[in-house]
Amino acid sequence: MFREMRRKRQALSAEECGAVLKRGTCGVLALSGDSGYPYAVPLNYAYDEGALYFHCAKHGHKLDALARCPKASFCVIDQDQIVPEEYTSYFRSVIAFGKIQVIEKDEEKRAAIQMLALKYAPNDDALHRQETINREWVSLCMLKMTVEHLTGKEAIELMKDKEANG
Repeated sequence: MFREMRRKRQALSAEECGAVLKRGTCGVLALSGDSGYPYAVPLNYAYDEGALYFHCAKHGHKLDALARCPKASFCVIDQDQIVPEEYTSYFRSVIAFGKIQVIEKDEEKRAAIQMLALKYAPNDDALHRQETINREWVSLCMLKMTVEHLTGKEAIELMKDKEANG
């Protein structure tokens, strides 16, 4: 169902892919948009146990696209070091494929927004975090992407360096 990576030698392990998703702060969500055009949008996210979580408004392009087709891909770039003298970059990235659903249950929705809040404001006190979430609760929509396929790749130079150092 999913294409095999051409340059398998540069593939990241499942553990490395998970680590990239855990430490990343922004990725690009790609959906089937209006009139058959792709719709790709940069988003903050949280990753936990094979699922990606996003927040959005209760109306808009993302939700319209998902109503038509829940299939999506999400890409996170972990490293992109430009090396001009080699006409390349030393990159590391991960792409997740899966289906997205709107989280309907309040307890699951609250757990997902808590995960995002802790990721992006880890030093905020719990009371302020809860007050902020409660203030935005009515207009908040949370999405869950269940990852069906995960692939990661890094530049050959990074892979060689990793092999040489351990």
